[in-house]
Amino acid sequence: MDTAEMYRRFARQEVRGLSPAYEEVARAVAAGPELVGLIDTLPPAKRQPNLLLAAAGFLGGPRDDAARLPRWCVRHWDALRETILTHRTQTNEAGRCASLLPVLASLPQPLALIEAGASAGLCLYPDRYRYRYDDLPPVGPADGPVVLTCRTNGRVPVPERVPEVVWRAGVDLDPVDVRDDEALRWLECLVWPGQDDRLERLRGAARMAREDPPLLVRGDATEALPELVARAPRGATVVVFHSAVLPYLDAEARDRFVATVKSLPVRWVSNEGSPRLPAVLARLARPLPEDRLAFLPALDGEPLAMAGPHGEWLEWLA
Repeated sequence: MDTAEMYRRFARQEVRGLSPAYEEVARAVAAGPELVGLIDTLPPAKRQPNLLLAAAGFLGGPRDDAARLPRWCVRHWDALRETILTHRTQTNEAGRCASLLPVLASLPQPLALIEAGASAGLCLYPDRYRYRYDDLPPVGPADGPVVLTCRTNGRVPVPERVPEVVWRAGVDLDPVDVRDDEALRWLECLVWPGQDDRLERLRGAARMAREDPPLLVRGDATEALPELVARAPRGATVVVFHSAVLPYLDAEARDRFVATVKSLPVRWVSNEGSPRLPAVLARLARPLPEDRLAFLPALDGEPLAMAGPHGEWLEWLA
């Protein structure tokens, strides 16, 4: 799709009903040919709405003001372009653990977790958070740094306890150190305006991770995974998982990544937007919702559920 349509789609399918400010701003960007023309000078992977709008917020721009933002971007384009080119969309949404928890809890325990595209590694702590699924009794430690709430539909196998994690590691092209205040400020700018609960969740998870930082390796996941898997402790079920990573890989790189994971002695848990793993999408027995973006939590390539991009809802397929 062209750039203007990318921003209209972002408004229509991703932020509608979740961030009214971003919905209006994205439509305003799409309607401004001068700004769209500037965005088109960026490499294709750098044209994404969340990256542009986060960069504007990082520089102090009015990212929640549809009337002012397009003009501000044009006036400050050089600085904005530099920020876009030197940063990545590394949304580290701990809420996605609510989508992953039923899958992880179903595997033989204990677990050794390896996250591809880990950002700051906040999703490497599914055993540290507290979960509330609908009106069911909460799951997880009472003193967890945040409470993750999730609406469910279908026969979601909500576990009675969190999984036992004995080792955790992540790989990222540019890992985020939560002990770095400026790096954490960038993660905060990736949270959409008006989503104060997500912002507080990020801050709570980051405070916890600062006390016990995860092992994060800089590099390409496809190349780094074999060595990380070899470092995992014996006797643990090694799980390679990822969420919202595949949009940043082209088809060839995605296929190499999937082939690598399948060749390793691991369980593979994916949580990606529906178009990103065609083989998983092809196994769905029911159509995807047309009015909202759905992720597909899957185990070893078999889809188990549909989920909200930030773990806000979970619909089991079986």
